[in-house]
Amino acid sequence: MRMSWRLASRFSVITLALLVVIVVALWGLRTNNPAAGASPSTNQSGLQGTDLGSTPAPDFRLTDQLGKQVSLSQFRGEPIVLTFMYTRCPDVCPLTAEKLHQVQLLLGKSAAHVVMLAVSIDPKGDTRAAALHFSQTHQLTINWYYLIGTHDQLSPVWNAYSIYAQDSMNSKITHTDALYLIDKQGRERVFFADDFTNEQLTDDLKVLLAE
Repeated sequence: MRMSWRLASRFSVITLALLVVIVVALWGLRTNNPAAGASPSTNQSGLQGTDLGSTPAPDFRLTDQLGKQVSLSQFRGEPIVLTFMYTRCPDVCPLTAEKLHQVQLLLGKSAAHVVMLAVSIDPKGDTRAAALHFSQTHQLTINWYYLIGTHDQLSPVWNAYSIYAQDSMNSKITHTDALYLIDKQGRERVFFADDFTNEQLTDDLKVLLAE
């Protein structure tokens, strides 16, 4: 049985209309989803990353890779990069350390005016020797402090910065990938996960240095 040309024409119109509706719907989903091909957001101060509202950064005091006591508040007047890692980490932490080294290179002489703090999430494994070796391996020596301590000393810092850290069965530690940018006044400005780029962090630090 053959379909009349009038009926075939109507089916064609209906099919075309449905295709238009589908295309419009898909485009709407894309434009409403910032993660779908969108560039990182920039807040009013020109910083990229998740805006933290300039809340005061919780202070703490720990021991660095050289055995010296270090507090967050002692660096008032300089931008601070604060992250959390452990020396025997097989993946994310070494990559983050390499990124931080590259950012120091991109900053040039300005790197001497930016403080980088890494708080250990491994009280047992991160000894002074391990922290020093990790720092030297990744060529992090300029204004770099790998902070270690006991579980009782470190866990309040984790809690203050919403860091989850838990040993798993294979001796790998599951933890929150977090990097905070703190300004010269000791205020939390932006947050990055481990997918930040060298250029994003470098540009943000230049903004904070100029403030």
